Amino acid sequence: MTSLRAPGPDPTHHSTLTPLFDLLNAMDDQIATVYARHGVTGVRPRFSKALIRLHRHGPMTIKALAAHLGVTHSAMSQTVTAMRRDGLLDTAPGEDARTRTVSLSDAGRSLVPFLEAEWRATEAAWAELDAEVPHPLHRVVTDLREALARRSFADRVDQHLDGVEPATTSAREATTPPTARDSTRGPARRRR
Repeated sequence: MTSLRAPGPDPTHHSTLTPLFDLLNAMDDQIATVYARHGVTGVRPRFSKALIRLHRHGPMTIKALAAHLGVTHSAMSQTVTAMRRDGLLDTAPGEDARTRTVSLSDAGRSLVPFLEAEWRATEAAWAELDAEVPHPLHRVVTDLREALARRSFADRVDQHLDGVEPATTSAREATTPPTARDSTRGPARRRR
């Protein structure tokens, strides 16, 4: 019997980025603790920027809000759905059948003064923390951006792949028997 397992240890058991993600998640949890201490319920920290932007810029489409926040339309759509479910937003049909306009509900609007104060307090707390450590994160991030401008992260990852290529070019190819594939379309295109 042949094993389908790859040789060597599971590479997912070690990640140099996990501690950073864990730290950021823990800090996000602490902001949620601040919300709870002040009686703010039904609001996740990731909602605050969207709520503040809507307060400052008025109603907008989900696409426009996503652009304001620098996230994908899909991610913003999911966030809007959650905020609407929690009573923080109202939605209405947009200019055409494909768009929805989002605006603050009364409940969302009432939270904005606290959320703006919390945003400023978080920035001040972060600046205080950043000043306490020997290698301030803002400097590290700037240095990393400069290094990535010289050579992209994708190029760096490719260098370490040592010529390893996928056995198939798409998930569909991996699960579709060769006889069932449409042979008239030519090779499958990579989609990322």
